[in-house]
Amino acid sequence: MQFATRVSPHTVGPASVNAVMRHVLVALLPGTLLYGLLFNAGVWLNILLAVVSAVAFEALILRLRGRPVGPAIGDLSAVLTAWLFALALPPLVPWWVIVTGVFFSIVIAKQLYGGLGFNPFNPAMVGYVVVLISFPRQLTAWSVPRSLESPQAPSLSQLWQTLWGQLPVDAFTHATPLGAVKTALTRNATLSEIFSGADGIGGWLGGHSWELLALTWLAGGIWLIRKGLIAWHIPAAFLGTLFSFALFFYLIDSDHFLNPLFHLFSGAAMLGAFFILTDPVTAPASPRGKLLFGAGAGVLVYVIRTWGGYPDAVAFAVLLMNLCAPAIDYFYRPPVFGERHG
Repeated sequence: MQFATRVSPHTVGPASVNAVMRHVLVALLPGTLLYGLLFNAGVWLNILLAVVSAVAFEALILRLRGRPVGPAIGDLSAVLTAWLFALALPPLVPWWVIVTGVFFSIVIAKQLYGGLGFNPFNPAMVGYVVVLISFPRQLTAWSVPRSLESPQAPSLSQLWQTLWGQLPVDAFTHATPLGAVKTALTRNATLSEIFSGADGIGGWLGGHSWELLALTWLAGGIWLIRKGLIAWHIPAAFLGTLFSFALFFYLIDSDHFLNPLFHLFSGAAMLGAFFILTDPVTAPASPRGKLLFGAGAGVLVYVIRTWGGYPDAVAFAVLLMNLCAPAIDYFYRPPVFGERHG
């Protein structure tokens, strides 16, 4: 029997998962293309291998669980997870690093908890943290950006050899700007000495080339906000808190604490603010909860970057705040439809 609904109220249903994932992938595309151009094509090889591995693992686990494969693969959530995971990796890593991280992202962090919508932790960041701890040497071998005029860049055949772990990458790699600064500071150098050196770490806003990449992530994130696919609360709270903490300590001692713009436009701050922290499954639902969630991540990133052992702490901050999301939702419950609140 068919029941026709002829009277109000009517509500418009949310966009499909596939549509949301497609829009996020579109927002990531310009930054991904620029990433490969500024560093090397290993970025694109990483993404290709990660996506193929993620789809294969997702299909295998769904088969083992007796669940339909088509709808889960078609929602593109595995593709987006793999894409974000690959963007967090250096452009020159062996294939087993990528496959290991994707396995933990899809099989352990996502499907083990029941699949999309049930995972308490961001799957891409789970995979990244696993390989960061397991393969520290490979995960700190970042390509020298083109703006630094590297005397030698890997050819396509050398990239392929590196993917199979057959070629040492030392000749093509360099520490990230945040990593180079952190290492120099531990050797009692001052920031004025570091940035006046011959390495050319600093650009206009952040590290050379990294600032351009961060601006591209920022543009993609603003586009997602304008499309209504993510809320402004988490990115604004995260970037604002990170900026405020960095500014406070920079004003106290500008020779030993990085300026706030360098924190925002180097490393994964912009990518994390708009594409990772805003994951609706692992973030709070209410506006006030989102603000607290983003602010907490900003504090953690600054503390770990400044006094911790890792130069870029976005992944750890995301996972730690994922732990807090249920408690935040408990105390800042989203309003029930029709309920007055203010």
